[in-house]
Amino acid sequence: MGRAFQNRKESMAKTSDQNAKVYSRHSREIYVAAKQGGSDPSGNLTLRSCIERAKRAQVPTHVIEKAIDKATGGAGEDFQPARYEGFGPGGSMFIVECLTDNANRTISDVRNCFTKAKSKLGTPGTVAHLFDHLGIFVFANQTEETVLEALINAEVDVADIEEDGDNVIVFVPTNEFAKAEQALRDAFAEIEFETNEIQFLPQATMSVDDEYDQEMLERLTTLLDQVDDVQNVYHNVA
Repeated sequence: MGRAFQNRKESMAKTSDQNAKVYSRHSREIYVAAKQGGSDPSGNLTLRSCIERAKRAQVPTHVIEKAIDKATGGAGEDFQPARYEGFGPGGSMFIVECLTDNANRTISDVRNCFTKAKSKLGTPGTVAHLFDHLGIFVFANQTEETVLEALINAEVDVADIEEDGDNVIVFVPTNEFAKAEQALRDAFAEIEFETNEIQFLPQATMSVDDEYDQEMLERLTTLLDQVDDVQNVYHNVA
């Protein structure tokens, strides 16, 4: 496939506000996973994956435990997924994924971000068809051949697999994500994922050369990052 993918790595935040945003995002994911599938990570693969991603992002254990306890208690917010699409500066395309307990508030907040960056929020399906929605696994200490064999033996439908330096990168359809993750864990007991999540990958990337558009692009991504309900932002700018 040879395509670039968005391997989102959370670095240690430099301010308390940045920390709070990272903690909130992972806490919501953990809360939803625990509420939907149970609080035991050994029996809830989605929760296990969420916890691993949170730990990689240096989310403290007490934040993780609090999110699970809150879900177990049966009270709290009823978060629902929401996805918005739009056009950014220079003709760029954006997909914004959210978890919200108030859809009206969230779409208003996201629309304001686009407006302030001289961009336009679109309708569902406006740009999504120009992205591939795939599960992605990135890990080291294996070869493409051994990984492919393990997935084939587990009857996993693999979209693509490639090696990048010491890493193996596996792409699977979204409906094969959980099955693929379990197959990889079963085949390689000590596996440590650098990435194990579902992402939107642009089918083609573009550059934004105009200085004003570059400024607005940075403004849009910064504003979206400040919205509490926003979980992930994908775009097609290289």
